[in-house]
Formats: sequence, structure tokens, C-alpha cells
Amino acid sequence: MRLCYLRVMLLPFHHDDLLEAGCDEAGRGCLAGPVFAAAVILPRDFYHPLLNDSKQTTEKQRALLRPVIEQEALAWSVAKLDAPEIDQINILKASFAAMHRAVSGLQQVPAFLLIDGNRFTPYPGIPHLCVIKGDGKYASIAAASILAKTYRDAYMEQLHDAHPQYGWAVNKGYPTKAHREAIRTFGVTEYHRKSFQLLPLGEQLRMF
Repeated sequence: MRLCYLRVMLLPFHHDDLLEAGCDEAGRGCLAGPVFAAAVILPRDFYHPLLNDSKQTTEKQRALLRPVIEQEALAWSVAKLDAPEIDQINILKASFAAMHRAVSGLQQVPAFLLIDGNRFTPYPGIPHLCVIKGDGKYASIAAASILAKTYRDAYMEQLHDAHPQYGWAVNKGYPTKAHREAIRTFGVTEYHRKSFQLLPLGEQLRMF
């Protein structure tokens, strides 16, 4: 029996004549850990058969894609905002701020930004386009999603060593049943987002 695979055809760019950077974030819905963002400028002819929205790829595929993107991109940058910063300005603004930091870290200045999602705080001096589900439409946004996801996962695995009871090596800080049960049992750490609803309403949080 011959199997057929659906090839993802991502758009290489939006403008024919502008240097574009794709931007995406990872970790917006987590209870703990930073929100990460990446900005990536890809060559016009870049192609990889595995490249796709990070949520549509496996951990092994992301591990293969990350060094390829880092080696072949014209420029790339990853940035983060930690939990206290998220609590101070809210997660939406923190996501935009992380993207701004990532763009600022690029070694080449793009003329245009492709942003995953439907909202963005304009980056000074660079026009942008918001693209809903853009990480499944544009190669540069997909590449940014891969870098943001892999860097954040690696960071959460490091935090797991200091706080193994929360299972961050597995859940990466997302609101799983086991993660919430650990919060209920052990309290919260400096890495938890205190402005989030960490436990159901009415339950008392304990500081770790």
C-alpha cells in the first residue's frame, strides 16, 4: 500500500521587494515560566519539507528544524519576558513586548514584519501585517514559531531541575491537571504567573 503525504506549501514572503521578518510567540497560555518570542528573516529560496506551525510538528521534527533555521536564516533572534513582567503588564502586552525584543535583536533590520495573530503593538519605524494562523501560512512565521517553542521548552526543562514536583519537563508550564494539583499541594514559585487563575476560584494559593 502506498501512502501519500500532504506537503505543506508555505508562502515564502508577502512582498516581492522587502526584507521581511516573521514573528511568533510561545507560552502565552502557560501558568508558569516566561513567554518567548522569535523573529526570523529567511532567504527567498528557503524551503524545508518539515517546516510548519510548531503546533503541527513533533518534538523530534522541531529539534531537526531548529539548527537548520539558525544556520540558513539571514538573521534570527529569540527573546523572553519573565513571569513578574507578565504579571505587571498582562500576557498580551508581554507577548508583544517579547516580539519587539526579538526584532530588536536581529542583526539585519527588516523593512516589514509578518506577525502571527490578529493584534500587535506597532514596532517603531517598521510596518507590519497581522496574519491569523500565520504560522501555518508564511515560512518566516513558521520558522519563528519553531524557534520560540524550542527555546521555551528547553528553558522550562532547565527550571524543572530546580522544581521537579511541577512536572515542567513534561507540561512546560501549561495548565495540565497534574500541574494544577502540584500548585495545590506545593504552592507557587517565583516562576508562576500570579495574575493568572492558577487554581479554581475560592481555593487559597500558598507561596513556595
